[in-house]
Parts: sequence; structure tokens; C-alpha cells
Amino acid sequence: MTVRVRFAPSPTGMFHVGGARSALQNWIYAKQQGGVFVLRIEDTDAARNKPEWTEGILSALDWIGISRGSYEGPYFQSANAGEHRAAAARLHESGRAYYCDCTREDVQARTGSQYQGYDGYHRDRGLAPGPGHALRFRTPDEGATVVVDLIRGEPTFENKLIEDFVIARGDGSPVFLLANVVDDMTMGITHVIRAEEHLPNTPKQQLLWEALGVKPPIWAHVPVVVNEKRQKLSKRRDKVALEAYRDEGYLAGAMRNYLMLLGWAPSGDREIVPWSVIEDEFRLDEVNLSSAFFDEKKLRAFNGEYIRALPVAEFVDACQPWLTGTGTIAPPPWQPEEFDADAFAAVAPLAQTRIAVLSEIVPNVDFLFLASPLIDEAAWTKTMKDGSAELLDDAVAAFEALDSWDAESLKSTLEAVGAERGLKLGKTQAPVRVAVTGRTVGLPLFESLEVLGRERTLTRMRAARLRLV
Repeated sequence: MTVRVRFAPSPTGMFHVGGARSALQNWIYAKQQGGVFVLRIEDTDAARNKPEWTEGILSALDWIGISRGSYEGPYFQSANAGEHRAAAARLHESGRAYYCDCTREDVQARTGSQYQGYDGYHRDRGLAPGPGHALRFRTPDEGATVVVDLIRGEPTFENKLIEDFVIARGDGSPVFLLANVVDDMTMGITHVIRAEEHLPNTPKQQLLWEALGVKPPIWAHVPVVVNEKRQKLSKRRDKVALEAYRDEGYLAGAMRNYLMLLGWAPSGDREIVPWSVIEDEFRLDEVNLSSAFFDEKKLRAFNGEYIRALPVAEFVDACQPWLTGTGTIAPPPWQPEEFDADAFAAVAPLAQTRIAVLSEIVPNVDFLFLASPLIDEAAWTKTMKDGSAELLDDAVAAFEALDSWDAESLKSTLEAVGAERGLKLGKTQAPVRVAVTGRTVGLPLFESLEVLGRERTLTRMRAARLRLV
């Protein structure tokens, strides 16, 4: 038997990091088993679906390493609507489903409770199909449905506790439960790997598989992804869009590595490992049952490690979208003609050790490409205090006298200026840094001044001195 897994997102919004994790888990499992990864777009929610969301799914999968052409699909659920209706008709004809025209209010009136499930009122009344008549599955009265789950063992559900659930609406359109099952059957899916939030629906879906005469797939329900308050990640409350992390400057490798650690860990006391190790070691039966905490701070630390591990040339290439404002990345504050590739290449090794996401490259190097620095007013107020004007005067004079404009000469010269005032280098260089870069923190100062050059450095220091008049 060829293993066939599927990833079936809905094109109704940005690509959720939890969905990305499920996609990767399915992808790796299929690869390990010599199987097939199928992409199915569940696009039957016409009111919320948009073509750009579908393209967003494909682009996000590309980014995390599941590239177009390497999987089967994408298929679209809407294209299988005829099969969905045919399956509903077969279930009705075989007596496994029946029509019902009860409203929620009808059920509440009979049961006396708004919390009571459907009471089977129309089970044996022979209601014919018609407008407003929903089709309900006839759940077995006795026995239990056992779900074979590679992660959770064999969860067992008593059939008497499963109400006769709707499989087609009053207008004849099949609901998600039935459409999902029929699609999996049509595509020959053998393993369904998905989040545990779908587990309550699994016995219903398994009953549908059996009623339609097809052996159910093997299930694997991975733990749900939660935030720091142990709440399920929500699009309305949490930062969950994979595209947002991509556009902020997270590396695909770091994101893949981190997502695979949500509920699982490689062997040994390690977390940052080559992707080949994850592909080799990942096992569904080793996935934890407890909820997986998506820790953005930890992801950020991961990303910093991945950035620092890049060869410098690759780091320079990776920064280009933020330096040029390409694609979905916002343009930088400088004009294209102001950018100096040689100057950036000179400071790139310094910047690489100091940023955790690629978007941080812009505030670290903008002083090199702007006619004048973007002054952080809070930094100015904090730094430019009594004595700063005189210190800048002395520093300008000392720098003007330098024969060699290099980092070491600049450092020793400014140290001497500070020593005459009884100041350590840290206190001495603070006004110079703000005058030249506009900020109190950034790349190593003297290497930055060397790249910026004598003329531009002195011009900025003089401008800052005039502001202090």
C-alpha cells in the first residue's frame, strides 16, 4: 500500500503557523514512507474564499520547503461537489441517513433543554427530501467507535453518545464532515495527520467511511498549538500568520526547525539541528500529547542562531529584500540611488552578529545611506547633556587631525579626548554615536565611522554641535 497523506487548508485568510506545522508533519511522514503528499484546497466557503488566499497558501508552502511540483495537487474541494451529493444520496438509499425538518427550537421544545442534542425524532418517520429537509446520519444505537490513532492509541467513543448528525443541509449541499470524508476517499488518503481539535469529529467521520463501504484511514491527532496563556492560537488575538514572520525576516530554515519542535524533539539534548536530521528522526508515535506552546521569543532566538550561521555572502543576499523593498517588504527610508552595496558589504559581518530577524538590518545601517541620520529624539535627550557640545568640539578637532581614517585610530583618538575629561570610552562615544547614527545602540561605532568616511562623519558631528547651541 502506498501511503497517501493530505494537507487540506481553507483559503479564508493568512496561512496559520499551526497549519504550517501540520503540513510539515504530513510532508515528512510521506517522505519517510515513500508515499505521496496531496494538497487539497477546501474552498467551499464561497463567501470567505479569495484567490489571493489560495496563492498565499502555495507561496507559504514554497517558503517552508514544500515546493510546487513536488506534491500532488492542488485539488479543489468545490470540484468534487458532485461526488459529495452522490455519497449523500447513497447513504439515504441504504437507510444509513434520513431526512429531518426539525429546527433547533423544535428540538429544544421537545427535550426541554437548549443543551440537549438531537433526539432522533425523524429517524423512522420516512420524511421525503424537500426544501428545508436536512439529511442526518443514522448513528448506531449500540456499540462503540474505536479510532486507531498513531499518537493517542485507540480513543473509544460510545455510539449512543453520538447524535444523528447532519450530513447535508436543507438546500441539499453536503456539510464539511461528509465532503471531507468523500474527498479523502476519492483521493485514496491512507493517513490523516491533523490537530487534536478535530478529534471530536473523528468518530463521526469514521462512521461515514464505514457506512460508505471503505476502510477508514489511520489517524494521527497532534497536540494543538497554544499561546503563553495556554489558549489555542487565535487569528484575532495572536500573531499566527506565517507570512508575517516571513516578512519580518525569519528564515525558512529556522521556522521549519522550530515548528517541528512543537510537540516533538530530536534525540539528545539539542533543538537546533539540520533539517536532514529532523526528516530522519521524526516519528509520529513520539509526538507528545500535551499542548504545544508557540513561544515567539524562543523562535526569535532560533532565528538569530540561524542568521549567525549563514556565510556572510548568503547573509548579504538574504538582506536584499529589506534593503531594496521588494515583494511584500516595505521600502527602506533611503532612495535606491543612495544605497551603497560596498558600504553594506563592509558592515554586513558586524550586523550579522547583532540582529535576530532580517528586518532589523534597516535601522542598523540606515545611517550609511541617508544624507543625514534619523535622530531618535529620546536618545538625543538622554545623551546630549551638559558638556556634550564641548566634547563634540574636541572630538571633531581630534578627528580632523587624523592622518589615517581607520577604526583603530578613531578609537584611540576618542579615548584620548575622553581621558582629558575624566571620561571612560563608553561615556565619550555616546554623543558621537547619536550625532552620527541618530541612535544610542547599533553597530560597533568606530568600524561604522570608518565606512561612513571622514567627510560625512565630521559633517554630522558639526551639525549635532550646532543643534546644541
